[in-house]
Order: sequence, then structure tokens, then C-alpha cells
Amino acid sequence: MGGIERWFEPIKPEIATGATFTRVVDFGLELYGSLSPGTAWHIEAHQFRIEARPDTAGQPTPEGVHRDGVDYVTVMLVDRVNIASGTTTMHSPDGKLLGSFTLAQPCDAALVDDTRVMHGVTPVQPVDPARPAWRDVLVVTYKGTDHLLRDTARG
Repeated sequence: MGGIERWFEPIKPEIATGATFTRVVDFGLELYGSLSPGTAWHIEAHQFRIEARPDTAGQPTPEGVHRDGVDYVTVMLVDRVNIASGTTTMHSPDGKLLGSFTLAQPCDAALVDDTRVMHGVTPVQPVDPARPAWRDVLVVTYKGTDHLLRDTARG
């Protein structure tokens, strides 16, 4: 797991109840539910904006290659403006690179089995240093509630 505690602004109600957000969450419930039938899910969602500056690359994952400590993760690109790189990487548990790809268009997504692989994203740099540069993603995590009960019981 990443081991870095993060705090996020709440998702605005008009986004959380919007058709796109609810469809993304429901898609994950359908897909991941088919892989783990009968599972009740604890779902968390976070909006990430990584900004790149002319003199500083934007660091999408400060913990580097990691696991989120859940069962499944959906990472969906919302926007990508004036940036180079931001390549998603997938790794075996021992750290070996399995593959990489770039979420390039809005709604491109990575669907991750967090119990089987680790993932990361390379830093982003501005293409034109004179213009603002950023990468926005929506991350939705799904953790079976039976895991939550086991984790709580361990204390």
C-alpha cells in the first residue's frame, strides 16, 4: 500500500449525483460485482488534479508504484491539458513492469485488480512552459466489506 495519508475536498453534490459520476460508480459495481459475486462494497471516490509547472514536474503518485489497499480501482481521465507523460504503469507484486499506457482522452480508464498488481503514474511536464498544465482524474476504489470487518477485528 501507499502508506501516505491523504485528505481530499468533498466531491460537490452536483457532481456526486450527476449522471457521469453515478454511471462510473455503477459500472464498477457491475464489473467488480461480477468478479466477486455477493460482495457488499465500501466505495470511495477522489478527484485528483496534478499540476505541472515550468520548473517542477507534477507528481501524480507521491508514493510511487503502489497498491491502494482495496480490491479494485477505477482511474478515469477527466481532463489533460498541455502535459507530456502521465503514463500509467502496471507492475507485478515484485515490482516487475508488466506494461504501460497513457490515458489520453476524457473517459479513458484503467481498471485495476489491486489485490494482484501494483500501479503508478509517471510525472507530468508542461508541453508549453508558458501555459498552465494539468491532469485531472477520478479515482474510485472498491473494497469488500468483509475485508473491512477482518481489518477492524485485527485492531
